[in-house]
Amino acid sequence: MNKKLLLLGTILGLLSVVLGAFGAHGLKALVSAEAVQSYETGVRYQMYHALLLLVVGSHNLVTLKSKTIIYYLVLSGIILFSGSIYGLATNTLTAFNFKSIAFVTPIGGLLLILSWGILLINILKIKQNN
Repeated sequence: MNKKLLLLGTILGLLSVVLGAFGAHGLKALVSAEAVQSYETGVRYQMYHALLLLVVGSHNLVTLKSKTIIYYLVLSGIILFSGSIYGLATNTLTAFNFKSIAFVTPIGGLLLILSWGILLINILKIKQNN
């Protein structure tokens, strides 16, 4: 599971840089400033959660079961949260109306929050050797 967490974290991080560069250089001429700002929010949250996966995959403080849950919560959350934001921000450039699926954005956000909650529970269960 550690390798899966590290791989997904690395892939999400790499895509964050690529998508961020596209947003900064290619997207500004195509959509409104508000849409670019929204797009950047999706990129930022994707990078935050890439880093979360790298940290979780690099330590043994979290149980295997919790690592698995965090992996799937972050993967699903990023697809729904950041993915829908990317679609909404570029809505004017596509034939598909992403506003029709905007309801998935908060669901994705909730999944991301839950991943942090699982991590918090695992940290609270760590016994101190004082």
